[in-house]
Amino acid sequence: MLKKIRIHSGHPYPFGASIQGNRFNFSLFSQNATKVTLLLFEQNSNSPFVSLGLSSDKNKTGNIWHIALSGISKGTLYAYQIDGPHDKDHGHLFDRDNILLDPYAKAISGNETWGKGKANKPLLGIINDFAFNWQGDRPLKTPLNKTIIYEIHVRSFTKNKNSGVKHPGTYQGVIEKIPYLTELGVTAVELLPIHEFDETEIKFKDPHSDKSLINLWGYNSINFFSPKASYAVNGLAGQQINEFKSLVKALHKAGLEIILDVVFNHTGEGGSSGPSISFRGIENSIYYLLDKHGDYQNFTGCGNTINCNHPIVREFILDCLRYWVVEMHVDGFRFDLAAIFSRDQAGLVLEAPPLVEQIAADPILADTKIIAEAWDASGLYQVGTFSKNSRWAEWNGRFRDDVRSFMCGHPNTLTNLATRLAGSSDLFQASGRTPASSINFVTSHDGFTLYDLVSYNHKWNTANGEENRDGENHNISWNSGKEGPTKSIKINQLRFRRIRTMAVILLLSQGTPMLLAGDEFCRTQKGNNNPYCQDNSISWLDWSLAEKHKHMLRFFKSLIQLRKEHPAFHRTDFFDAASKNEPAEILWQGSKQRVEDWSPENRHLCFLLNGAKAGDPNNFFIALNSDSKPHSVELPSTHKKYSWSCIIDTSQPSPKDCDLDNPSPLSSDRVLVQPMSAVVLIA
Repeated sequence: MLKKIRIHSGHPYPFGASIQGNRFNFSLFSQNATKVTLLLFEQNSNSPFVSLGLSSDKNKTGNIWHIALSGISKGTLYAYQIDGPHDKDHGHLFDRDNILLDPYAKAISGNETWGKGKANKPLLGIINDFAFNWQGDRPLKTPLNKTIIYEIHVRSFTKNKNSGVKHPGTYQGVIEKIPYLTELGVTAVELLPIHEFDETEIKFKDPHSDKSLINLWGYNSINFFSPKASYAVNGLAGQQINEFKSLVKALHKAGLEIILDVVFNHTGEGGSSGPSISFRGIENSIYYLLDKHGDYQNFTGCGNTINCNHPIVREFILDCLRYWVVEMHVDGFRFDLAAIFSRDQAGLVLEAPPLVEQIAADPILADTKIIAEAWDASGLYQVGTFSKNSRWAEWNGRFRDDVRSFMCGHPNTLTNLATRLAGSSDLFQASGRTPASSINFVTSHDGFTLYDLVSYNHKWNTANGEENRDGENHNISWNSGKEGPTKSIKINQLRFRRIRTMAVILLLSQGTPMLLAGDEFCRTQKGNNNPYCQDNSISWLDWSLAEKHKHMLRFFKSLIQLRKEHPAFHRTDFFDAASKNEPAEILWQGSKQRVEDWSPENRHLCFLLNGAKAGDPNNFFIALNSDSKPHSVELPSTHKKYSWSCIIDTSQPSPKDCDLDNPSPLSSDRVLVQPMSAVVLIA
């Protein structure tokens, strides 16, 4: 085999392994390396069949090492060994014996079986062109204001035996659930991290079973270009790429966009005791934020922080985003702990972070949704101030907290709630953004499910092996009168009512709503608000609940339909004040029409929504009550041709809780809003 290989100097671009005619080109950045060796492996072999040392004269341009080979075949595996200074004080951790993964590898061999991890095998890149027939697939470009996001975990979504799919826990399993997604009515799925990661890196054990725990969520990427092989039915020889592409194509065919949760704030190499898999052994001093002693700065809570605003790292991140858009056809990204993007190479906060602006201005990403989780683990909270560029949307943590506070019956919550209902102008209007820039959510993967939010006052995380220390303590939850499961019909009815009311607030607020998978049929994590390590029934969706709680599923479907059919609920701009010639687009009131009541002790809020400017022929009146007693509300007067009819009353049993086809005309000029409920009227 060695006689067949012909060696050429190669080209510095593109980075990674690429096929150029009959040659395979390899390109790698390392500024401080003194020697770079390319290793080639055959399938199922842990030892290279050839090692090729790169010449600093013939195989190096600037700080880029490169080589081209002919005579090798597609499917060959590759890695590097890199020598250089080992000087921690200056950030250099080169080790000639480490086998290192190419950061630009498009598919990885060595981690194909879930739960086995690397199994002491090197992680190797796969050389291939990964040809795929897209059959004309193009981005859907759904406007953000018309987007409804559904957050799922690829494995947990279908891993349960009752999911009814042939390939549980895989990309294919998600494809099999597309009819469910379209029937529900969402427009986009947001996937928790699908970049390659090592799920076995956790050292904790379940104290009840003594079983080792698994990093289910995958917020510890070891490569940002490659989809996770063990989420594929067949993740061998790079097949995970085509299986992921098949998922994207199938979602697009069904009218659904795909958004990736990406983790460019830290890597799975962890802190100083972590493994050298890739970045650390290639150029540690550039890829990570280090202090003056060469120790990792940790603004993520995960041991290291990526040096995002270094020019080399910025270009790496942009290359990666472009790849997922151009080659994998994804529609958007949600950036985990994106406040890290605002830190400079010393960890200080920048006024105009280069990476934030480059992502927003990149021409290839111009039609791509970009969503920031605008905080980090060290207290930097930038919701509303993350960027002045209109391209950026943000997870609105204040929406979550203000809705939860109101629905717990806390005092002095109405002014904040009204601002959230109207699109959070206090956060986004000054920068020229629209209500759609606010990604509204009440629950996400991180925290309680919606059912647990109304069923638990406290987190129950002992199964995570950290003595209940992990997870958020400030949940703003109320158990409705009993902690955890109960047979009380009264308490269970109250829980369902509160869930329906929060769903009304979420889906009828201005902004872009996001649902957590399974909330629509009241899935529970048994009070665990941080099940990142629970690869079991705590995290896996229990699809039997879709039948058991079909009344709730029906309610969510109807509510989503209402939002989609009426532009009044997905405006493209903020509300204007009333003028001499135009009525107010939104009017707030308490119990009496046109009389506002923002007093701290008041726990009910009503508003009239004028649909005309949004192009909606209907007006709506929405009344919310988080008190423990009912409130009688005076209705706004309407034009003589119109009258009020009730389409939603969350205090009523199904199907009366939401009946869009048979609105109930009101014979009185008042409506009674029951405790912890919402009433929606249409004119």
